[in-house]
Formats: sequence, C-alpha cells, structure tokens
Amino acid sequence: MEITENAALVVVDVQKGFEEADFWGPRNNLGADDNIAALIDVWQSTGRPVVFVRHDSSKPRSPLRLGYEGNDLKEYVQERRGKGAGSELFVTKTVNSAFLGTPDLGAWLTAEGISQVVVAGIQTNMCVETTARMGGNLGYDVVVPYDATYTFDVVGPFGWRRGADEVAQASAVSLHGGGFARVVTTREVVEAAG
Repeated sequence: MEITENAALVVVDVQKGFEEADFWGPRNNLGADDNIAALIDVWQSTGRPVVFVRHDSSKPRSPLRLGYEGNDLKEYVQERRGKGAGSELFVTKTVNSAFLGTPDLGAWLTAEGISQVVVAGIQTNMCVETTARMGGNLGYDVVVPYDATYTFDVVGPFGWRRGADEVAQASAVSLHGGGFARVVTTREVVEAAG
C-alpha cells in the first residue's frame, strides 16, 4: 500500500462525549484510541497534514452538544493539536460528513493539492463511513484503518438489533466492497507512512 507524502489524516469526532456508556451503550474495539494516537503521531512526525474534526450536536441531550464537556476532543487528541510539522485544519460540523463542515474540507484539500485521505475516528458506521463515502464520491483515494475506529450497538427498523462488531463489519464491507474506500489495518497504514 502507498501512503502519499501529503496524504491527509482526517481524525473524526474523537470526543469525550463518546465515553458516556450510559448514553451510547456497548461499544467495540477498545484499542481504537491507541491506534488513532499512533496514526496522529506518524502523520505529525512525517510532516503530513492532519485534519481534526469535531461534531457539534444540535440535540439538547447529546453528549456532543456545544457548551458541554463531552463536546471537547479527548485529551490525547487535544494534546497533539498543533504539534506536527505539517499543515493542520480544524473542522466543526453538525452532520455526519466532515465534507459538510466549516471550514470547507474539500476546498482545503484542493488548495493543498491533496488527493489521498485516511479517515479514522468515531463512529465507524456514522461519521467515519459518511466522510469516507463522500470522499470516495468526490474522487479522493480514501483509506480507512478499520481498527482505528469504533462504534456502538444499534437498534434499527423492525426491532432489529445489531452489536457494535456486526455494525462495524457491515460498514467496512460496504465501504470496501462498494469501492468507496480501501479498508485496512492501522499497522498497514503506519508501515506505509513511516
């Protein structure tokens, strides 16, 4: 796998509010935060660009709502902001896709001459998947390190319940099988980028 010299790492919604298990329910992939941190470290040490994304929920009870501590980025992410040798962008959004946030991610990527994006963060099947799908639709070479994402159990139509692992795997199959992104491991990305 090739990770280009100016590939952007897009770190999606790694926020304190996702630690509130009573709100979200059971999650998968307890090693995701370590993998996200490893990706940020490699990107910053190699001078590649990093995009930090924060979800500002408009729902009054959401742990990700503005003005609530859960809206803040997790400490390990916040501590890394501004530490890299490469360019950095901070995007806020109120919908699933980082491409529909402020400032305009697509415009920034174009201005920076970036054609490859690596998308990691929370939740696998929500904002990570939507950002990856849109990136693929917009013509970017999208890579998703699956084990640098996580999600939660979910209830769908007809009372269907799916565990977090099932939901994440379905998301990965849809992204990879549908040609939106290459779904790989953090190790593969780190080795290619290091």
